[in-house]
Amino acid sequence: MAKTNPGRFFEDYSIGQVLHHAVPRTVTVGERALYHALYPARHALYSSDEFARSCGLPQSPIDDLAAFHVVFGKTVPDISLNAVANLGYAEGRWLKPVYPGDTLRSDSEVIGLKQNSNGKTGVVWVRTRGLNQRDEVVIEYVRWVMVRKSNLDAPAPETVVPDLKKALEPGDLVVPSGLDFSKYDFALAGEPHRWGDYQIGETIDHVDGVTVEEAEHMLATRLWQNTAKVHFDLTFRPDGRLIYGGHVISMARALSFNGLANAQMIVGLNGGAHANPCFAGDTIKAWSEVLDKAETGVPGVGAIRLRLVATKGGEPFALRGPDGKYSPDVLLDLDYWALMPI
Repeated sequence: MAKTNPGRFFEDYSIGQVLHHAVPRTVTVGERALYHALYPARHALYSSDEFARSCGLPQSPIDDLAAFHVVFGKTVPDISLNAVANLGYAEGRWLKPVYPGDTLRSDSEVIGLKQNSNGKTGVVWVRTRGLNQRDEVVIEYVRWVMVRKSNLDAPAPETVVPDLKKALEPGDLVVPSGLDFSKYDFALAGEPHRWGDYQIGETIDHVDGVTVEEAEHMLATRLWQNTAKVHFDLTFRPDGRLIYGGHVISMARALSFNGLANAQMIVGLNGGAHANPCFAGDTIKAWSEVLDKAETGVPGVGAIRLRLVATKGGEPFALRGPDGKYSPDVLLDLDYWALMPI
């Protein structure tokens, strides 16, 4: 009797099914050091305990996206091991900071199913939660993936497409307890631009670029215990090992420091699409658009909604072609809320 896990296929999912993912993991300051070695991450709140304390937090948290990747990686063996593609995200919220010493685990509930017309694949929607050692939910989000069928004769399930918010409302966002930007040090943060300096509709070219290397993306993907075969095994992707989409997200977020150094904490994920595959040798650049702004009611803290676009060397601010499809140079289109000093 086989003891190995081939992963779930589309016909193995059912609405309401809850998946408890292995393996819990305790994060340490080493997580931050390695994350900052992999990406040009320089946001002050995630770099300095003293800066974090000056903003009302007990110490510097683990980078918000590093915590997301830890939670996400645990879901891969149960959700996307046999996926064709990760299609999108919605309703993502960072509910509590993750600090060194916290132990994270993940669970997911299947909330949607739709077999594709080819009968060979289907789309699975899941709502995933990341919990700490106190059973507190620190992160939650919805994602949907296209998954292969193993038995092509398996009957199609009843189609259920979840009704998801196109964007989180400002009232949906959670400001970490104690956070206070009223004494924020702009010189130490690296830029003078505050919440009031950004206008809705403004676009920002982040200027810098980083060429993706094979070793770095595989090291990052292993760090988060993401076991998807397409990131490692060339027999599954002869045209090249696919760069984990989270690697592109983190690289683009780090590049956005140049122009958005004070967009300190990501607290909401409205939507996202990995528009085109990324491979080693591609040079990632990024630009942003200000989509919305809101006050939070917390001293000195404002919320800013941003579109973050990663490209493989394409012209900034070019998103779609005349046919309405993403430009072939666009790798990522991410819509998120961040906290910024007013």
